[in-house]
Amino acid sequence: MILEPSISIEQVHAILTGKIRDYFKGAGKKRAVLGLSGGVDSALVAALAADALGAENVHGILMPSEFSTGHSVSDSEQLAADLGISSETIPIGKIYDSAMGAMEHFFADGRWDTTQENLQARIRALILMAYSNRYDALVLNTSNKSELSTGYGTLYGDLAGAIMVIADLYKLQVYELCRYINRNGERIPEHIITKAPSAELRPGQKDSDSLPEYEVLDRVLHALNEEGLTEEQVLDSFPDREAAARAIKLRRASSFKVMQIPPMLTVGSHPLAPAFKCL
Repeated sequence: MILEPSISIEQVHAILTGKIRDYFKGAGKKRAVLGLSGGVDSALVAALAADALGAENVHGILMPSEFSTGHSVSDSEQLAADLGISSETIPIGKIYDSAMGAMEHFFADGRWDTTQENLQARIRALILMAYSNRYDALVLNTSNKSELSTGYGTLYGDLAGAIMVIADLYKLQVYELCRYINRNGERIPEHIITKAPSAELRPGQKDSDSLPEYEVLDRVLHALNEEGLTEEQVLDSFPDREAAARAIKLRRASSFKVMQIPPMLTVGSHPLAPAFKCL
């Protein structure tokens, strides 16, 4: 596990669930809501929230688009059932089409880029915030440290929320904590853990289209963030110099997003956000 040697996986689980409880108590809130994408990050956050707040106080919203795979919906439904949390499905297709229609002159050239992808993420944030307001719940953010370090997220979209639960865990740590949660039986469906991660914002999208493989990315980021190596030292020490250079470039370009994220729960001693935003 890419953490300080003094921190065990059991302690990571205890730290995060304890901080979730403290945060909600301090805010005077009992209920949490999050988007369930069928991916490993939202699955882990849902499990941590259920452990911290009680399954009866956690609500998941599935928000599929035309790019969502069938297994994303079925995996999310199975997750909710396994955890005992409530859930519902609100497709975003009609909202997306309406927004695209209202702004059709923006897209007159027919070109597809991150604008359409970000619009989907922001529509999902709109739905989560509406539920939050209506039912007095706090929105749990599901972004991990690998994504945050490289700017792989949408401001005012999937980077929104009242609290960032796993923002101090790299992607490889997310998988390890999922395995720990399943130690006494499957609470997070195995398919969620083993399938290739994807934002599902365009046809056939995978995280590896935009990011180096997490086995390389997380080690580069850890060397920079936790070990304090310079960019030059990292480039000199990593066998895959091209992948390391790509990770460094992404990290350098993402700092403006990190300055705008919600408070994050910390596990290690080197969080990404300014100290006053960490809990």
